[in-house]
Amino acid sequence: MGKKIVCTVTALSSWVFFLAGLGSAGELQSLFSQVENLNIQRHGYVLAAKLTQSQLAIAAENPMAAFSQQVFKFRDKGLNIVADKKTNRVLVIYEQFENLSQQKVQAMVGELFMAYDDPTISAHDKVVYWAWGKKGKFTAAQFDMAKENKTAPAVIATVKFNSEIQIRDKKAADAIGTAYYIISSDLLLRFFQKT
Repeated sequence: MGKKIVCTVTALSSWVFFLAGLGSAGELQSLFSQVENLNIQRHGYVLAAKLTQSQLAIAAENPMAAFSQQVFKFRDKGLNIVADKKTNRVLVIYEQFENLSQQKVQAMVGELFMAYDDPTISAHDKVVYWAWGKKGKFTAAQFDMAKENKTAPAVIATVKFNSEIQIRDKKAADAIGTAYYIISSDLLLRFFQKT
């Protein structure tokens, strides 16, 4: 299971990003701006925002292998960031953890609740999603209503937390496992294609 989570994170964060013919540069810039305006941040890094000079300095000192010449990847303490080389804008923010107790998983979920408020979706006591549209974060009620009406909400960014062990089930109180969260915009990433 741990390998699967690491592979999932690696696959998402190390896509080979190339500009696709899905829209003009103006549309891409507009989407960057929309996502940036949501101000979804983690430890000072804002999704779709340009890296600051100090963040670029950290990137230069802590490079990680990237699987495309179009992006660069680096680590700031435990945080992993993938950014577009052309614009220095943040494409993906993620962090992964090994050997966590259920108590530590709960503490991490609590920290994300404090940062992003109530989640949009929770599933299987292992996955928690926060989803944003152009006007802000979707509530669970808005998401459920869209589901009932069989209309997909126009999600432009998400925070996804995934735990290998159950978050609240008391039967998992002694369990140890891996967990990760990913902050990204699927709509934004669709302007880039894997080749």
